[in-house]
Amino acid sequence: MIELDGLTKRFGEHTAVDQVSFSVGKGEVLGFLGPNGAGKSTTMRMITGFLTPTSGTARVGGIDVVRDPVGVKEQLGYLPEGAPAYPDMTAGGFLKFIASVRGFSGEEAMRRIGLAAEKANITEVMLQPIGTLSKGFKRRVGLAQALLHDPEILIMDEPTDGLDPNQKHEVRRLISEMSGDKAIVISTHILEEVEAICSRAIVIARGQVVADETPAELEARSRRHNGVRVRLSGDVETAERLLSSDNCVDLVTRTEQADVLFCFAKPGKPIAARIADLMRDNNIAVQELEVERGRLDDVFRDITKGTQEMTGETPHV
Repeated sequence: MIELDGLTKRFGEHTAVDQVSFSVGKGEVLGFLGPNGAGKSTTMRMITGFLTPTSGTARVGGIDVVRDPVGVKEQLGYLPEGAPAYPDMTAGGFLKFIASVRGFSGEEAMRRIGLAAEKANITEVMLQPIGTLSKGFKRRVGLAQALLHDPEILIMDEPTDGLDPNQKHEVRRLISEMSGDKAIVISTHILEEVEAICSRAIVIARGQVVADETPAELEARSRRHNGVRVRLSGDVETAERLLSSDNCVDLVTRTEQADVLFCFAKPGKPIAARIADLMRDNNIAVQELEVERGRLDDVFRDITKGTQEMTGETPHV
């Protein structure tokens, strides 16, 4: 549904996007991640035909974005950064305008407007000028216009920006429900969003793709992957000494809670059962034991800035 091959964008001497290549198929929800200035929004503007690449190609639904940018726009729904809209229009008037641009009129236009408004949960503000709406409602009006023509491809730049927790949950639920028959790309800096709804994640830094994996595969890169947080009842110092000497445990650190230790596993060494056995054999009661999947924020910092903690230091736990 989406194919990028060596996509590049330069602004003068600055290369904002550098030889980016990937594809997205129907049924995928791709999380597009990166620090500020990494090239996420620029890439999305090229995919949607709003910005011409310097070199490389992008195809949406088989249509080349340079040769037929209007044809590309017909294929997709796009929620740009900031959800721009005409502030003097009412939400309903804006959606009516979008329906007209998309070629709908009469009863069909009203049906699609009503369905999009219901999906985006904006029916209560349809008569209000967009300029008077909160940031969250403006974002949801933008989402409604992207969904109005029921496209098979959705490109959304920060779709939950400005939403409260309940609204974020509703938007994520909607994206999950739509994911079966659409190709969806979401640019986000909210890592929990990637874990919640994305089937795949691409990380871009300095204009280049530095990772393309499932969220679980990215979590497994974390130093905390397979680590164990254990709450003890008894001699914590003895437990710390015993665990530190185990050949599968890389590092044991104290946490802010005096009775809790965090044990980092050596690569490929699950340690939960060993810890439980070691504590039982030494008559140290375990109150809680939790295995860490890994943390996307650790991995994100590591692959975009190289700041993940090094072995031997005392990481924040």
